[in-house]
Amino acid sequence: MSWEEEAEGIRRRRDAAQEQGGAQAVERHHSLGRLTVRERIDLLTGGDFDEMGRMTGSGEVDDDGALVDFTPANYVLGTGRVGERRAVIGGEDFTLKGGSPNAAGLRKSVYSEDMALRYRLPLVRLLEGGGGSVAGTSGRKNAPVGEAVSQRPRFLSIARVLSEVPVASAALGPVAGFPAARLAASHLSVMTRATASVMAAGPAVVERALGIRLSKDALGGERIHRRSGLVDVIVEDEAAAMRALAEFLSYLPPSVHELPPRSECGDDPGRCEDELIRIVPRSRREPYDMRRLIAHIVDDGRFFEIGRHYGREQICALARFDGHAAGVYANDCRHFAGAMTAAAGQKARRFVDFCSTFHLPVVALVDQPGFMIGPEAEAAGTLRYGAAAIAAVMESPVPWCSVIVRKVFGVAGAAHFAPDAHVLAWPSAESGALPVEGGVAVAFGREIAAADDPKKRREELEELLGRRQSSVFARGESFAYHDLIDPRETRPQICSWLRAVQPLMQSLKGPVRFGWRP
Repeated sequence: MSWEEEAEGIRRRRDAAQEQGGAQAVERHHSLGRLTVRERIDLLTGGDFDEMGRMTGSGEVDDDGALVDFTPANYVLGTGRVGERRAVIGGEDFTLKGGSPNAAGLRKSVYSEDMALRYRLPLVRLLEGGGGSVAGTSGRKNAPVGEAVSQRPRFLSIARVLSEVPVASAALGPVAGFPAARLAASHLSVMTRATASVMAAGPAVVERALGIRLSKDALGGERIHRRSGLVDVIVEDEAAAMRALAEFLSYLPPSVHELPPRSECGDDPGRCEDELIRIVPRSRREPYDMRRLIAHIVDDGRFFEIGRHYGREQICALARFDGHAAGVYANDCRHFAGAMTAAAGQKARRFVDFCSTFHLPVVALVDQPGFMIGPEAEAAGTLRYGAAAIAAVMESPVPWCSVIVRKVFGVAGAAHFAPDAHVLAWPSAESGALPVEGGVAVAFGREIAAADDPKKRREELEELLGRRQSSVFARGESFAYHDLIDPRETRPQICSWLRAVQPLMQSLKGPVRFGWRP
């Protein structure tokens, strides 16, 4: 007597699950230029994947109990190796019901966040699906309608997981409804340029509700999300998406209960780059390339930027200094001189809270002229979002090193200096309540208007006050900075600071709690 017959039933169901939606459905999927979910997982993990629920689905048997037909769960779930670490990986199978969950698929989908929380592992979502369906998930005519009142809210674990483990999601095809909300509820959101679209509801629903006929691309394609703030990284293809997910996770701990890993570093921490002495022009009105500056000071010139096309006045990136992972938060003076817009404030607040959550020290490269001004800025609520960014910085528990590269003016300047920040300044640094131009216009308006040559008098005052305000030596001599440095010393100084703060890092392990944001 053995269990051979049951073992054969397991094998047959597992084999059927591997068929996904069938050969024709897979071929049709490939013709659209997209991989199946199983192919994506192989690409991401190199085949190192332990699937959970390999025979999950819906089987039909005859009167003798023999399997007649089997519909796999259209959600694949398990743990796999992503780069140098393991992660929980889940994704919709678009070849079955267009990714809209069947009963078994929904259960696995809901369990993915619980699994990441239980094992304290990062969560990677490979998204492609349309969310719920009016047809329901059970497939039974007399199935109960709605969820039980005792049912735990589905979004509870989705919210909890964001405070516990890194969550990285990629939109790799059409993504709408619940999968789209999952993309938004991530620390990193990636989409492929040509094949992905992300929207709350698809074209048919939009047309029926609003009478507007739009394609998926027009509703939620790359051109929309390049500036919407919903998507952090846009890539060319699925291979690039997998590389982005792996690189992002490489900077982070598996959960908030650990510290970010230190990598082997072949880049000299004492390296000094000569270009830094001339990268900031002497003319205060002339821009420079902040990303080039960052590349000169981080390990091997490499950094991972988040949200490049949204809130472009602020640069948010992950990088390493002497192998230590850190967040880099900088101003891009080529966009509104680096002023904080409403979008930049939202981007900064989110990034600072992210660094605080996963215990990443922050290196702030400061060239902040203040909040964006004017009617458009006021209509966008810039002050509220800027105040929220400042609140996030004030509550940040991680070590900060703030390097004043050029400007730091006004209230917005506070968004670059956490409590107890280690402050360095370049010779090009200048600070004050207002930039010289605006300050002169306010303080000396009557004198300028009464002058024989108002334009000449304004320029004289700007030159005079500009020289006074830009005297970094007086501030350095007064210990207003921890140190006034030669720009070429920036990398050695940051690496030295990071070594010094390592004992502080040990006390940061565990979940972080924030106060109310404006």
